[in-house]
Amino acid sequence: MQIYHTEFDEFKVKLERHNLHKRLTNLQDGNIDMVVVKEFYANLYTPEEQAPKQAKVRGHLIKIDADSLHEFLQTLVVLEEGESLPTYSRFCRLRSNPQEIEARLCISRKGFVLNAEGQPWKLLRKDLTILAQTWSVFSYSNLAPTSHTSDLNMDRARLVYGLVTHMDMNIDALISSQISSIAQSNSFRLRFPALITALCRARGVTSDTLTYESLSPTINLAYIKKNCWNMDDLTVNFRGARKARARPTDVPSSSTPPAPSTFATPTPTSPGPSAQDSQRFESML
Repeated sequence: MQIYHTEFDEFKVKLERHNLHKRLTNLQDGNIDMVVVKEFYANLYTPEEQAPKQAKVRGHLIKIDADSLHEFLQTLVVLEEGESLPTYSRFCRLRSNPQEIEARLCISRKGFVLNAEGQPWKLLRKDLTILAQTWSVFSYSNLAPTSHTSDLNMDRARLVYGLVTHMDMNIDALISSQISSIAQSNSFRLRFPALITALCRARGVTSDTLTYESLSPTINLAYIKKNCWNMDDLTVNFRGARKARARPTDVPSSSTPPAPSTFATPTPTSPGPSAQDSQRFESML
């Protein structure tokens, strides 16, 4: 990840507040050993445990509980005075206010699409602000991977809302829960390959793989402008003047934001948001 203060201040401030820029977003690229990753997940699976937190890989014990990930990733868990849970954890235990969420994540006069019962269902990607789109991409690749990387369901919207509003989170607990859920699922696609490769190497696991995989693309200014840019969002300004866009007042615009790039890392398929996803988000949490 390469974001600079002169390019996207608010995004980088959040990364640095929790030390996400130290390890989580700077894992060594071009060095993913998928053979080791597969061994890790195979050994992590235990039918007796609902949330396995360790695996033995080639004689080395790899722990993925929140405390072990905290030590490895060097992230920060910030608690307000007198509180035992981070801000986001408390937020997840309250009833969501859809109007509040859409006001922070969407461009003007846009919001949740309603389901057949008239309840908030999802936020369309084309209605998201640039910052919300950037954080959603970050969440897909670093925090809570999913195959559904376009629109935001309510659970994902709550997570992105927490990121956009700088809520303090227990990132380590979230990632630990995600990895455990993947191990217990039937998916053949495996998440967090760069993190797992780095964890295994740090614990002394040797690699005999001749071919390594890479992460791509990097989330930088060029990526944001290509994949997260929304011309209707007037809240973000980069260096240089914003080019005006002429649009007839009586003709709807035919331009749509480019589809988000897919990351090269293997990711588990999912038919869509589920109650289990909600439990994962709140377990960090």
